[in-house]
Amino acid sequence: MLDLKDKKILLTGDRPSGKLHLGHYVGSLKNRVKFQENKNYQQFVFLADLQALTDHAKDPQKIINSVTEVTLDYLSVGLDPSKTVLFIQSQIPELCELNMYFLNLVTISRLQRNPTVKEELKHKSFGESIPAGFLTYPVSQAADITAFKANYVPVGEDQLPLIEQTREIVRSFNNIYGKTLIEPEALLSENDVCKRLPGIDGKNKMSKTLGNAIYISDEPDVIKSKVMSMFTDPDHIKISDPGKIENNAVFIYLDAFCQDQEKLLELKEHYQRGGLGDIKVKQYLNEILQEELRPIRERRKELEKNKDYLYEVLKKGSEIARSVASKTLFEVKDAMGLNYNK
Repeated sequence: MLDLKDKKILLTGDRPSGKLHLGHYVGSLKNRVKFQENKNYQQFVFLADLQALTDHAKDPQKIINSVTEVTLDYLSVGLDPSKTVLFIQSQIPELCELNMYFLNLVTISRLQRNPTVKEELKHKSFGESIPAGFLTYPVSQAADITAFKANYVPVGEDQLPLIEQTREIVRSFNNIYGKTLIEPEALLSENDVCKRLPGIDGKNKMSKTLGNAIYISDEPDVIKSKVMSMFTDPDHIKISDPGKIENNAVFIYLDAFCQDQEKLLELKEHYQRGGLGDIKVKQYLNEILQEELRPIRERRKELEKNKDYLYEVLKKGSEIARSVASKTLFEVKDAMGLNYNK
């Protein structure tokens, strides 16, 4: 039985709709590895397969395959199942029941106004046929968060409206039925660059959907090819031309990954005054990324040899998670007067 006494709870997860990329890595995965070493916290990390189905319902095999891929990414970057509870959303039926209760506390108009949902809909091709599950997934997220009484939810800035939606639901529930649920707080990355790493096109946030991502599991030649194609300063035509580092994807990545701040400052100054070509800067970034990802990729290849271990990790984690969620569900139903056989 998991001992949560005197622990602060962190809950976070990912939609298994493909392998994880560098945006996930610097934006959340590295912090998860750090948090699991802090004895004051208990971390829950889950694969949101139900949420992924809200826009992939006709292609469930993609989600099923991605559960394995994302788990490999989790373990290869250093998440330890003996310290972090790793589980699958669909294996916790209590979350669906909580979701049902919370849906009655939210209006359709409020969901339609959610900035994160509105932004995501721009990148979908639903037209007028928006799946109800997609529109209401912020409520499902609220069920995920409150089921584990999470104190903190690590998110990117674009996800803040979702946390606010959860806080509203918690306040509404507690006001109606009595204080039962915890109002969570968003936890943002301390590194501003890591909050929203751009894609290699320099125009959009790195995204699996937009095809502008460098994946954690990419092979060395693929990483190099993507880095060498990255967006820089369009006005930096000749090497002798002064270049801009603002909104320059290569330098944004260097800010996120380069540990040698003295050398990075020197590169920036040289680029800005002219005389430093894009190719040399990209070559330096490629070296840094290769060094960062090499041990992760090697661990991943070892883990790929034992898929049974992956499923055992997820099975045990889901059992632990369900025991915690069922306790919260009992308390929720008790507050609502629905525990008839009590």
